[in-house]
Amino acid sequence: MAITDIKAYAHLTPQDVENLAAELDAIRAEVEESRGERDARYIRRAIQLQRGLAAFGRLALFASSSRMARLAGIASLASAKIIENMELGHNIIHGQWDWMNDPEIHSTEWEWDTACPSSQWKHSHNFVHHKYTNVVGLDADVGYGIMRVTRDEPWAPWMIGNPIYNLLLGTLFQWGVALHHVETAKVRKKEKSLAEVRKDLRIMGKKMGRQIGKDYIVFPALAGTNWKHTLTANAIANLIRNYWAYMVIFCGHFPDGAEKFTRESYEQETRGEWYLRQMLGSANFNAGPVMAFMSGNLCYQIEHHLFPDLPSNRYAEISVRVRAVCDKYDLPYTTGPLLRQYWQSFWTILKLALPNGWLRSTSDDAPETHSEKKFRGEQMPQVNGRRYGLRTALKSRAAA
Repeated sequence: MAITDIKAYAHLTPQDVENLAAELDAIRAEVEESRGERDARYIRRAIQLQRGLAAFGRLALFASSSRMARLAGIASLASAKIIENMELGHNIIHGQWDWMNDPEIHSTEWEWDTACPSSQWKHSHNFVHHKYTNVVGLDADVGYGIMRVTRDEPWAPWMIGNPIYNLLLGTLFQWGVALHHVETAKVRKKEKSLAEVRKDLRIMGKKMGRQIGKDYIVFPALAGTNWKHTLTANAIANLIRNYWAYMVIFCGHFPDGAEKFTRESYEQETRGEWYLRQMLGSANFNAGPVMAFMSGNLCYQIEHHLFPDLPSNRYAEISVRVRAVCDKYDLPYTTGPLLRQYWQSFWTILKLALPNGWLRSTSDDAPETHSEKKFRGEQMPQVNGRRYGLRTALKSRAAA
């Protein structure tokens, strides 16, 4: 099942974990001390680019009803929405740019272009998800309350709809993210009152109303005779943004190698073990500079989970140092092509629609669900004088 003893699973001693924490703390301190004009220039240019793309997209849709103008408008508007959500909204709300003391780019002031209010996102994502990352029963992002993505959750007949829920979530991602704050799993378990739900829905309803009004009433009305084209283009741009954001998020959290953890592991956790949980519970995907930018640099999901409030433009350089730490302690650094990471995530969703009895692997040694129990009784020798750690142990078992 999920990992309870993270040190045993990672093949690390308590001293190893303390040393790892010290090395990661040093990385954080060095990046914090080196923040400056280069980083400020990056985020300001990103904002300018996003606003320019949005303006061009709107003008292209207003000015002409030709097919080429519509396609250009949709592409530009979709790109603007992706950048606003991924590189701007998500990262600014995390407080990555608070050090600039610029009220326009501060986590307390930014309201992003999506259905979820920033205030609710800060709780459900910044606090709950990043504090309890992949802790089964505490992190609501493990399946989003509507899908089974780990064998630690007992199968129920409604889970047969996993693939359908997955498709609906991808299609309606901005609305799903907003409704995620309602915490349906807690409501089902009667851990959250209907009064609390109504309060959340009132705040959410105001933001959703503004988003619907902007995209589907105001801008189409401003387009005059092109209102139908503008309405359709806005819907398509939102759909493109939804699918892209959904894919990026799923590739960072549900591929094979993104581990799950028990409440017991969290309750006894040290700072070093928190770092270790972020490293083992997240996954990256390979990306060049353009794809990295369009993903909000969440192709470096491991680095983001280690340092969620450091500037996103620094994740590429941080990743080099995190890889070196993984090499030193013989830990896996889970990454791969985007489509492979997504396929693994989708395959997990598909197969866990079925009861455990219909599946091949054991609940302690499945591609999507590992446990320290899979290594029970194994000797941990030195290999040519080098550390025998988790990465080597996983490779040995895969080759057996």
